[in-house]
Amino acid sequence: MIFTDTHTHLYSSQFQDDRTEMIQRAIDAGVSRFFIPSIDSTYTQRMYDLEALFPDNIFLMMGLHPCYVKENYLEELAHVEAEFTKRKFYAVGEIGVDLFWDKTFLKEQQFAFQQQIQLAKKQGLAINIHCRDAFDETFEVLQGEKSNDLFGIFHCFTGDFSQAERAISLGLKLGIGGVATFKNGKIDQFLKDIDLKHIVLETDSPYLAPNPHRGKRNESSYTVLVAQKLAEIYNLPIEEIARITTENSKDIFGI
Repeated sequence: MIFTDTHTHLYSSQFQDDRTEMIQRAIDAGVSRFFIPSIDSTYTQRMYDLEALFPDNIFLMMGLHPCYVKENYLEELAHVEAEFTKRKFYAVGEIGVDLFWDKTFLKEQQFAFQQQIQLAKKQGLAINIHCRDAFDETFEVLQGEKSNDLFGIFHCFTGDFSQAERAISLGLKLGIGGVATFKNGKIDQFLKDIDLKHIVLETDSPYLAPNPHRGKRNESSYTVLVAQKLAEIYNLPIEEIARITTENSKDIFGI
């Protein structure tokens, strides 16, 4: 039984004391595929160092996180493009729009999002979308880039059913993590109405730990807890959840 964590920040400083043990704990639990999103240029070397630790299990993305779109965003976008000339990545991400912390750079965030979608199309790769308090602004860009070569994952999906349907119609799968286990998470109320072929698992560790660990540090082994919740929602064996969601991840990432 193979689980795939499609979004995990294993390079986070929150893992600095036990990173190797934490990753091995996940592998022992059956979570053997880890897809790592980029933040900005200051994280790039950390990502490469992480990959060197577990080269058979770690798969890297490259992109500029919307929260890090600041005055120097054009330099950061140039860094992203330059890295693609040096090596292979499995997606462009995480990219998108975040208006939770700061609305100052909305237009720049949308521009960076659009540019990176176009980079993904040029590379024939998936996108990995970050959206927080910005569904309208995110969909505005996605709608403008809608095409047969647009595909990817709507990471940490927390929208409603109609927004889920809209994301799927744009060629996106829904990244489902710890929020599905929260009492007030809401997405568990309609997930059963969405075909499992549109779902992938993720943790977003070290953030958003599922119950019963909510409020504590998240880690990739908890992917299994998310799968257990989906097994309840879909009334399927957890082995089927693992198989289908891992196949879905292979469709997206090509590996």
